[in-house]
Amino acid sequence: MKYRGSCHCGRVAFEAEGELTGVLSCNCSICQRKGALMWFVPRSALTLLTPDDQAASYTFNRHVIRHRFCPECGIHPFGEGVDPQGNPMAAINVRCLEDIDLDALAVTHYDGRNK
Repeated sequence: MKYRGSCHCGRVAFEAEGELTGVLSCNCSICQRKGALMWFVPRSALTLLTPDDQAASYTFNRHVIRHRFCPECGIHPFGEGVDPQGNPMAAINVRCLEDIDLDALAVTHYDGRNK
């Protein structure tokens, strides 16, 4: 299924394709503050609908995940990184997707704070 999403102001818009069966809630220092519920897809399943330079990037700690956010409204719609096998991945913040029933999603809690 194809999902459409964006930041609050629409400066960063995208589509993501895949089966959304559950999300991950991480308690690391940035995810807890953002309140993001993440859905991981291959990076090729994420299509930007706005120019890439419309989104700013933030990295920290080991600098392996590019946390992408809108410099205008501050919303974090997705992140980019690689999986343990080295495959490019995107972490979609499902709170930024249109027409999603968040209460219907299975949430897996991840202890990123202690990893």
